[in-house]
Amino acid sequence: MTLFSLVATHADLDLETVGILSSGAAEVAGSVNVPAVTLATCNRLEIYAESPADDPAAVESSREQLIDAVAETSGVDRQTIASTFRTLVEDDAVSHLFEVGAGLDSAVVGEREIAGQVRKSLADAQNSGTVSGSLTRLFETATRTAKDVGTRTALGSRGRSIVSVALDIAGDMRGDGASFYRGASVVLVGTGAYAGTSLAQLQERGVHDIAVFSGSGRAEQFVAERGAAARALRMEDLAEAFASADLIIGCSGGNRQITAREIRSLAGVGPTGRQKDLTIIDLALSHDFTPDVAELPGVELITLESVKMAAPSETEDSLEQAREVVQSAVQEYLTERQQRSADDAIVALRRHTQSVLDGEMEKVRRQHGCTAAAEEVEFAVRRIVRKLLHTPTVRARELAAEGRTEDYVKALEDVFGLEVEPRDRPERAQPAKRRRAEEFSPVELAQMAAHLQKVPDGGFCQHHRPGEFAVERLAIAQRLAEAQAS
Repeated sequence: MTLFSLVATHADLDLETVGILSSGAAEVAGSVNVPAVTLATCNRLEIYAESPADDPAAVESSREQLIDAVAETSGVDRQTIASTFRTLVEDDAVSHLFEVGAGLDSAVVGEREIAGQVRKSLADAQNSGTVSGSLTRLFETATRTAKDVGTRTALGSRGRSIVSVALDIAGDMRGDGASFYRGASVVLVGTGAYAGTSLAQLQERGVHDIAVFSGSGRAEQFVAERGAAARALRMEDLAEAFASADLIIGCSGGNRQITAREIRSLAGVGPTGRQKDLTIIDLALSHDFTPDVAELPGVELITLESVKMAAPSETEDSLEQAREVVQSAVQEYLTERQQRSADDAIVALRRHTQSVLDGEMEKVRRQHGCTAAAEEVEFAVRRIVRKLLHTPTVRARELAAEGRTEDYVKALEDVFGLEVEPRDRPERAQPAKRRRAEEFSPVELAQMAAHLQKVPDGGFCQHHRPGEFAVERLAIAQRLAEAQAS
């Protein structure tokens, strides 16, 4: 198998293009027939995958599958997609992921949020069934390395993030940041990862008046889960909250954008409207606010592009510390991976030896029975076998570390006639695609209909209140539920 990654980041593209590519990113890994993990953040879309063979043709075939999937989910023409992504293979892909997780490749160098996003991307792939054992080890190791950078280096101790830099910019624009935040009224739009970080940092800066709004109705749950001194807004509360706000932060990443006209109406912007300035921070990659919001009088709009340009540079000493931790972790991971490549050969040799031993011991038992003498013979033979296998096992790992596993496998085939088969194959039985209505059997539809009868209108299951979750329902299952109820 061969590890490779497709990479599109802020370093090569504008964030608008990255956002377009990322639309539907969650569905990409599930629509291909190779193990894959998708990492989509505010300034990157990266897909890590495994080709089932180590020849260039197999890698190219797997890459083509992913290009097709991104083109289908994003709506961008295939040729553009193919020319947009950089392709990294094997060691380069490993090094890049470790650098990304440590914040070395971020728009805000050293940001701590990216480590959580790397961890979440693996969890999402595991839940979707699109990940292999080797990809799991890769992402888990990258996450541990990011933690080491955070605890062992000056870069990690800065605690910088996209959110912190955006809040710093807003504070500077409004005067003394510390005093501004202590008396500021803030509206937070969204309940995702960036919203959680924003809420925590606003509280750290002494903000006492924080309101949270979510178009999906999750604001109340979001506030309750964090034990925050914030209030959840309903749609009818939005105008009053916007009108009194000093700062509005958008990080919902939804399909709908708030326009300048809506800001003018909701926040009372205009000659006869509000008497104080309004700062808006748009942290959503797909933008929560339209660009013309920046043209409103008394309104300042801070976007991810603004954050990228204003992000403070790091000292070379801090960067060097972090790079040393990352490079050491990469080398250790690559060495362990090379050694693991010999595991299949070692298992094959031990299985062969064990089979021979069991066969001979069966002959001894048939001749002498299960006597003390037979047990002594078995104990002695097993001890001899363990000693005999020690050197071949050590040598296998040494050759693997040198990249010569194939030489070892060839020797086993020539000397013992063994055929070494890999145990952890990267192929998936079938893509993890969503099923269409016509693909469900009558029995399955009847079960769904019975389930729907127990669910309150607008709810997700019988254990949650309406509005806490939302799910797209199959129309045919809904009709069955209505028919059974009538």
